Amino acid sequence: MMTEFERQLRGERLATAEVIYFMPDHPLLLQAFTWQTQDQAPDYPRIKAFLDHWRREIEAVIHSVRVSVAGGVGPSRFREVVDLGLLQ
Repeated sequence: MMTEFERQLRGERLATAEVIYFMPDHPLLLQAFTWQTQDQAPDYPRIKAFLDHWRREIEAVIHSVRVSVAGGVGPSRFREVVDLGLLQ
């Protein structure tokens, strides 16, 4: 089993999928469902598998899906301080 850090080094990021769908009993109303998982951009295989399952197994018709991704492991940031002032 890999740690979260190892998964981030492989390119996986915390991805959030917001699924807007029509309610089966009230087809004029929209409902939102939010789901988070570790996934790999730009293909997002876990989110695609989840949406495929939704289309096959759930009666609610998907209106739209919005995916956002949190930043992952990156280089350290260093900022040099040029001036230093003193207050008394």
